[in-house]
Amino acid sequence: MKSNKKVLYLAQGAVVAALYASLTVAMWQFSSLQIQVRLSEALCVLPLFTPAAVPGLYVGCVIANLLAGNVWDALFGALATLLAALCTYRIGKHFKGGARLLLAPLPAVVFNAVIVPLVLYFGYGFSTFETQSAVFEGFWPVYGMTALSVLAGQAIACYGAGIPLYLALKKTGLFQKIGSDS
Repeated sequence: MKSNKKVLYLAQGAVVAALYASLTVAMWQFSSLQIQVRLSEALCVLPLFTPAAVPGLYVGCVIANLLAGNVWDALFGALATLLAALCTYRIGKHFKGGARLLLAPLPAVVFNAVIVPLVLYFGYGFSTFETQSAVFEGFWPVYGMTALSVLAGQAIACYGAGIPLYLALKKTGLFQKIGSDS
């Protein structure tokens, strides 16, 4: 019986990794750069259902970012996803009801808004941020504008798509049926 739980854990993690990587790659034009909505980040609610989602999200992010060809993104972008997944898992253990649902997407929004602008600036060389009315140059202005942009994109993905995903999965009872501790 114990080996069945290990197999289930590995299978769930592998499915999450495959979903994250394939969604990111399929929607790459929206999943990268200074203005991004990485829809695969909606999957960051999955640690509420299964701890296997934590390594699954991390591995999926590493794979997607390596396919983009940037090792800094694979290291630090995936670190943001891992930290967010770990925090989301802990939120699932300590909160219930509406608080759980409102707090669960927050780590992905915050960690990515802090870390991804550094990856874009140093890893990809985005040293300016251009809008229709202004051009921002220098580390802090570019970091600040990129952080706001990533924060907005993450909020759209994690709250706008992640919460409906959570509600749909909760309604289907899929994770309860396969033995998760939701």
